[in-house]
Amino acid sequence: MSKKNIEVSEERLVEEGEVAGDYLEQLLDILDFDGDIDLDVEGDRAIVSIDGGEDLDCLVGSDGAVLDAIQELTRLAVQQELGDRSRLMLDISGWRAAKREALTDSGRVVAQRVLESGEPEEMEPMTPFERKIIHDAIAEIDGVSSDSTGVEPRRRVVVLPG
Repeated sequence: MSKKNIEVSEERLVEEGEVAGDYLEQLLDILDFDGDIDLDVEGDRAIVSIDGGEDLDCLVGSDGAVLDAIQELTRLAVQQELGDRSRLMLDISGWRAAKREALTDSGRVVAQRVLESGEPEEMEPMTPFERKIIHDAIAEIDGVSSDSTGVEPRRRVVVLPG
């Protein structure tokens, strides 16, 4: 891929982030919530974060369910405005960042058990977002690998020796 293509895609991601930020600003106004919206680009995704407001936890919901719904609505708003499906990631009050850290730690703990026992271990069912974090954590550890098994919504990571 040429440097020009990379720049264009980053510009596109910035544009997605700006459209998402405008949409979320309107949503926060309608809901009468205060929060600071931060836009960033990481790899091939626009990252939008809402922080700083009181009571933002109710916009995360139980195990991130409300956050996931708001993220999907935001992606649809970006698609409606720009015409293409967005892969933007939304975080509210650092919930996804904390979840990523906890899942990474969990993956490392399971990997250590598999290294010690030599036996594969299946983890609990997870969302695709959660499984990717586990797979990424396992990929950094020598002597183990990971795979996914099962069918949504019961799909889960299996940590394997070797």
